[in-house]
Amino acid sequence: MKLIVGTRGSTLAIAQTEIVIGKLSEKYSDLSIEKKIIITKGDKDKSTALNKIGDKGIFVSEIEKQLIEGNIDFAVHSYKDMPSEIDEKLMLVDTPDRSDPRDALIINPKYNLVNQELKDWIINTKGLRIGIGSIRRKSQMLRMNKSIEAIGIRGNIETRIDKMIKEDLDGIILAASGIKRLGKDNLNVYYFSYEEMIPSPAQGALAIEIRKERKDLIKLFDSISDKPESIKVKAERSFMKTINGGCHSPVGAIATIDGKTLSLRGIFGDSKGKSIVIDEICGDLENAEELGCKLAEMLLDKLSLEDEL
Repeated sequence: MKLIVGTRGSTLAIAQTEIVIGKLSEKYSDLSIEKKIIITKGDKDKSTALNKIGDKGIFVSEIEKQLIEGNIDFAVHSYKDMPSEIDEKLMLVDTPDRSDPRDALIINPKYNLVNQELKDWIINTKGLRIGIGSIRRKSQMLRMNKSIEAIGIRGNIETRIDKMIKEDLDGIILAASGIKRLGKDNLNVYYFSYEEMIPSPAQGALAIEIRKERKDLIKLFDSISDKPESIKVKAERSFMKTINGGCHSPVGAIATIDGKTLSLRGIFGDSKGKSIVIDEICGDLENAEELGCKLAEMLLDKLSLEDEL
């Protein structure tokens, strides 16, 4: 059986696609998968801030078009790049095992800091210049240290690291999953706890997208899926969909599982990142999507109350 997978051309996107190909190849020795690189709107414009280009979907729409037209059999995306609603002709299968969902700060190598010093350095150093690509990260970083100067940054991981060195930034914030998948975790990295920084919904997870008519592929991908992580992703995406969050507001959610209980922690704020509300909810695993909706409604109510004060 031969399949064609669509992916962006970045080093990370290709690495993520290779993860899926590798998992499928382990299960099905007679499977042949060819990669097709597709340039997206977000790849064409690497300088404009994401909230100025458009909303969720700028890294996936061109790939989805190729999928709908039948030029590729499936697509692999970073789940956090997926809009809450996708084309009715398409569907997302359960995700494979998820990489580290946390956000992380890569420290400029000019600083000789060890792990136990990093948090104090982040909190107490005045005027740190930090490369930050999203309002979600910026607003939470400023909660830790109000004196931080957030420098807008775009591009792949290598580009951002180069910019940190060339522009003498004190650090840059990236997804821990990307750092680890590309083997960059040998750098001086501080991993934020979920109390310090709530990740983007579904961060670290891979979104595998197929046409609904391709029922033959569902069983294929089900064999490499991670059910607990898929439940967490459903809760986080339900939260994002209900809160209607994109690139213009600070929106984050992270789910954890303990036995049969799912805990979901979320953040939401205004478009300027000045008013921020955070809350958490717990419930049964089978109610993951309902919990996501409920938490979103709680935060929407909280934010509207703050705005009235």
